[in-house]
Amino acid sequence: MLVLLAGIFVVHIATVIMLFVSTIANVWMVGSSYYATISTGLWLLCNGTCTELPVSSQDEASLKAVQAFMILSIIFSVVALVLFIIQLFTLEKGKRFYMTGAVMLVCWMCILIAVSIYTARFTHTVAFATNPHHGYCFILAWICFCFSFIIGILYLVLRKK
Repeated sequence: MLVLLAGIFVVHIATVIMLFVSTIANVWMVGSSYYATISTGLWLLCNGTCTELPVSSQDEASLKAVQAFMILSIIFSVVALVLFIIQLFTLEKGKRFYMTGAVMLVCWMCILIAVSIYTARFTHTVAFATNPHHGYCFILAWICFCFSFIIGILYLVLRKK
């Protein structure tokens, strides 16, 4: 049981770190140009130097939603981690980690919404680039989506012994 708790804790910390990286780094979409590799993220367009991400007025609301939901997913994941630590020391034996699991599933839902909006609106749109493809941040966000779902379900099923 201790090994399972430690494993879930390690995967949860890895998920938080990957969420931070995928939200902060600007490599959601990557393309190539004549001069260099171009990458875009949630915040900047990088082509040798980074500048503000050019977004059309019709896509601006979608980008703000993706940014907001990724930030919310980080917040909920950190809250779930702190809640797990608190419940680990205060919960009575035999009780389940319902609150931690519920908060982690809210994190999962925020990641789902953010990455789905990004996939629908911004995939294959790298300004001034040819041959666009997904960057590592986009892939990390989907990995965090899977991990947060698995962790959330495990927290709901897990009992303190």
